[in-house]
Order: sequence, then structure tokens, then C-alpha cells
Amino acid sequence: MVGAFMAAGFGADRPFLLMLMLNPGRNITKTPVYRSVSACIGQQTGRARGTRLAAMNKADRILVVDDDPELRRLLSEYLADVGFAVDLAGDGEQMRRAMARTMPDAIVLDLMLPGTDGLALTKEVRATSNVPILMLSARGEEIDRVVGLEVGADDYLAKPFSPRELLARLRALLRRTQAVTTPQAQDVLQFGPYRLDVVARRLLKDHADVDLSAAEFDLLKVLAERPGRVLSRDVLLDLLKGYERDPFDRTVDIRVARLRRKIEPDPANPVYIRTVRGEGYLFNPRGEQG
Repeated sequence: MVGAFMAAGFGADRPFLLMLMLNPGRNITKTPVYRSVSACIGQQTGRARGTRLAAMNKADRILVVDDDPELRRLLSEYLADVGFAVDLAGDGEQMRRAMARTMPDAIVLDLMLPGTDGLALTKEVRATSNVPILMLSARGEEIDRVVGLEVGADDYLAKPFSPRELLARLRALLRRTQAVTTPQAQDVLQFGPYRLDVVARRLLKDHADVDLSAAEFDLLKVLAERPGRVLSRDVLLDLLKGYERDPFDRTVDIRVARLRRKIEPDPANPVYIRTVRGEGYLFNPRGEQG
């Protein structure tokens, strides 16, 4: 089987892209392409050291499950260099044994595996655990992504892929499960003169409806469910958009500005949705008294 691994890096003045085709029947470690990709990954991991998010533990453990031994090795080296502990498995049985030894913080799982495939393994994991699963597949059709996500995967990445994108997606998954705890579900949240009905998706002020768009309501709900906690823009994007997250998306700031105009007594001096400079936003349900 031929696998593919794409490494993305930066030259002196512009991005470049290298692709390595992994052929089990050939000693690729002596080829110029392999050495170039290895050097590229080394440059990336050198930049990435020390940039790990403070919200993550230094020993976050990733289980990589793929039947391509060269891809497993490359991913293991890359993830280890940026600070993760890494376990490897080539099929479902090896995956079960690895999880029995040590429960990972996240799983990178190939869709097409010998024996039990990735979809069945995802269902199996979901029966007993909520560990984040990033599914990989050379089949990038929409139906494959949809099925993978519906059976319980948290994200989906098509091969060939950039190791930097895989790292960004893993970090996003870990932020959602580690940096932000799941709030206790409440049907009604109250702050100041407002009453947020989560079930009916209505915001009331003194029994009168406040007109919110769906996006504004979703943002207010996320904030109100986590009072007194500073939420970065990245975390808010993860909570609002999940796997569709765009790292350059600035819509959170736009939504916050619009929401402030509708709920703050003075939008220029907000008391409910406060900005914590350099960190993100904090929801203060007590308003001016907080």
C-alpha cells in the first residue's frame, strides 16, 4: 500500500510544499526527497518547541493508529518533537492493547485499517470513552467525512496532509476537552435584567424579547454558561464552530461587538462581556456590581 505524507514549511520568503510518497518496498531513507522532508519537519518542530499552549499538560498522550509504518514513524517523531507522548498501533488489536496500557488524551485514527476499520473502532471507543478522535483517510469525499463525524469522530483530515494542520487540529481538540470543561446544562440562565432561555432560544429583558441572530445567541450561550472564565478567541471558535474552525477567523470579535450593542447599557464600556487584554473575553453576570 502506498501512503502519502505532506510536510509544509517556510523558506526565506515564501511558503513551500513537499510531498513524500511512502513505498514499503523501497528504502526511502536514502532518497533526497526523504531527506528534504525530514529536514523540513525538523525545522517546523524546532519552531514549535516552547509554543505549546499553557492550557495543555506537558505529557498529553497521542495514540496514532495507522497501518502504514513509515507514516506512523514520521508522525511519532513530529508529535514527540513538539512535546507530546506518542503511542503507535498498526491495527485495531494493537490499538486496544495500547489503550488498555495507557489511556490517551487523543487518538489519530486511520479510516482504512486491516481487520476492524476506523469507523467500527470509533464506535467501539465511543461506547466507553469521550477521548477526542481525529480521523485520517485517503478518501476525502464528503460522505466519508460525514459518516466519520456521525459515528463519533471529533474531526476529519484527508490524506495527504500538512503536519502543521494535523498539529493545529489536535491542539483544538485538546483545548475543547481540557481547557474548557463541559458546563452543567441549564435550561434558563439569568444575568442582570436578562433571562436566557436555552431551550426556546430566546433572550428576555423584563419579559420582552431581545432580537438576537442565531450566531449572537450561540455566542451569548457559550459565554453565559461559563461565567467568570476568560475564554480566548481560539477557544470560542472551537466551541462555536468545532471542526470547521478557521485559524484566521475574526468573526468572534464582530459577534461580540454586535452582542454588546444589544445587551450592554453602554457598549463602549461593557459590564457583561468584558475584554481581558491579550487573553480573550470574560462574561460577568453581575454586570456593574461584578
